This record gives sequence, structure tokens and C-alpha cells, in this order.
Amino acid sequence: MSTLHIKNMVCDRCKKVINDELTALGVEVHSIELGVLEVDPKSVDLEAIAKTIEAHGFELIESKEEILVERIKVFLISIIDKLPMQRKHKLSTMISDELGKDYSSLSKVFSQREHLTIEKYFLRLKLEKVKELIQDGNHSFSQIAAMLDYSSINHLSGQFKQETGLSMSEYKSMINRDRKPLDKIV
Repeated sequence: MSTLHIKNMVCDRCKKVINDELTALGVEVHSIELGVLEVDPKSVDLEAIAKTIEAHGFELIESKEEILVERIKVFLISIIDKLPMQRKHKLSTMISDELGKDYSSLSKVFSQREHLTIEKYFLRLKLEKVKELIQDGNHSFSQIAAMLDYSSINHLSGQFKQETGLSMSEYKSMINRDRKPLDKIV
């Protein structure tokens, strides 16, 4: 089995696109998870795979640091996807436990590669989720705050305003609301 690491996979649709495209290319895909692809080594033409996935906004990655950063991102995205968020431990502990590495070394690699701290990246992920939930219109601001594990609506409101320059009400009333795709958050 050959393991390939792919950058910018952020959702189940990403997995489907990769699977469909590689299957059409004749690659025997054994398993696919966000950021990781297991293929039959006999069917691997790395150049063709790289070209195919790049056409869809993905990228093969090989360096240990890039793989580590991508694993951190995928883990953080998985936390945001499961609402309501239920963190029993500090984020640093959760990441360290998930990756089996010391948080300070993970944080250092992430910051060097992304020019952003893990905490700031996670905050930006959360705020994109807030925007999504506001656009859906199914939840009050208080419910959104609770779902994303904020201590209060005021805490969420303050962070939202600080990062976006808008109050959540102003954002909700906008006609053209800007949201960033999760793979473009930096």
C-alpha cells in the first residue's frame, strides 16, 4: 500500500472528488480520509495523480513538516464540524494527544509554515463556522455561541467584531456576505 498525503482536503466532497478522479485515472484507491490517501502501489503514477488533483485545487505533499501542518488543520476542522463542540480539554492538549507529539514543537512548526499560530487559525475556523451558521438562519446568536463552546455571546461577539470589523447583526443583514473556503484560511 502506498500512502499519499494531500493538502487542502477539508470536507467529504473533497474525498469524493479525489476518489472519483483517481478511479477514472485507473488508480486503485483503498482508502481515503481528509489529507490521506491509500492506493495500490502498482497503480501509482505520481505525476498523473499530482496533475489530476492539482486541477481540483489539491496538492500532493511530502515533507514531514507539511504533512504535520495538514494533520493539525484536518484535526481542527473535524472539531468544528461536530456541533455542538464539546471540548473537555485545552486545545493544546487535544492536538498533542491526537498527533502524539509535544504541543510546543507542533506549534512551532505550524507557526513557521503558516505564519499564524494554531490558536489564531482555530479562531478563524470557528468564525467561518459562525458565518455559516448565521447564513443558515436556523440558530440565534446565543445558540451559535453555545454550539461553538464560547463562554458567552459577548465573548463571541467581541471576537467576531475584532476579526471581521462587523457585528454579527451587521453581517447577518449584509446581502453579499463574504466567507472564506476552509482551505483558504490563513
